[in-house]
Amino acid sequence: MGEFEFIETIRRAFLEVGDGAITGVGDDCAVLPAGDGGAMVVTTDMLTEGVHFLRAEPGSERELPEARQLGAKALAVNLSDVAAMGARPVASLLSIALPPVCRGRWADEFMDGYRELSERHGVKLAGGDTTASKGGVAINVTAIGRAPLSLLKYRSGAREGDIVAVNGPLGESAAGLADILAGRHDTPPARIHRNPTPQVAEGEWLGTRPEVRSMIDLSDGLASDLLHILRSSGRNAEGGLGAEIELTAIPTPVSAELAVTGGEDYKLLLTVAPEAWSRLAEDYLARFGTPLRAVGRVTAGPPEIAWLDGGEPVAKNLRGFVHF
Repeated sequence: MGEFEFIETIRRAFLEVGDGAITGVGDDCAVLPAGDGGAMVVTTDMLTEGVHFLRAEPGSERELPEARQLGAKALAVNLSDVAAMGARPVASLLSIALPPVCRGRWADEFMDGYRELSERHGVKLAGGDTTASKGGVAINVTAIGRAPLSLLKYRSGAREGDIVAVNGPLGESAAGLADILAGRHDTPPARIHRNPTPQVAEGEWLGTRPEVRSMIDLSDGLASDLLHILRSSGRNAEGGLGAEIELTAIPTPVSAELAVTGGEDYKLLLTVAPEAWSRLAEDYLARFGTPLRAVGRVTAGPPEIAWLDGGEPVAKNLRGFVHF
């Protein structure tokens, strides 16, 4: 069973369990409505040594300069999920398992990085758990956000004809991971990979715009994350929804293929009502000084992505990151 099939099995198994007002598995965050027309959004993410990060040089005991950056990244990837819902992050919970070698300086540096990003975005550390590990470091963060319920953005809102857009360059983090795995730890892409920037202000602002119909953060790569939107939104459309993506339109300093498949960019992917696209793009540029980039359109049909190069179909089966 693959990752997406496993998640879908879980989603179906719990559809009828608990309070039906709570939106659970299937979006960047769970949504807990409040009685005042507001809502809390909750997300959680796990990072494990050897899978999501390296603490030491492969084949040696020399520690990499990761602890402070990893502390910030552990929180950043969760704030990114909150931003993708159009919400403002307000608190986090941190649970961490540490082997003996990481208690002391490494743990202090990790918490310094976690605190710096918490302070930058006004996010309170509200609790968590600590325990020992007989293996590597394991980190689990839960982030909590708030927004008016009516302004939240889901993966299920895309419609046929919507513009597909991204709010920043893609592929740099994947190039950085390749550098790190090759032993090149201090290149600009490696630093980008270790220091993701969650789109907190951008996500909250986009949440106020009714022409933004769906949104997700780009954690697993455009090829995977756009499929999440198409599958979720396609349940509401007869015959389903697909997409056409123009590879030459994707903003990237690396190859388009790496930008599509690499993951961990933590930019925002959104679909926008076509009649309001120009106005949204102009307003976004005026507000943030960086452009929104249109990279394709939502189409009718099965949840598949047609890759184009200069408008011509490309015979590529591009696939984003898969956790299993």
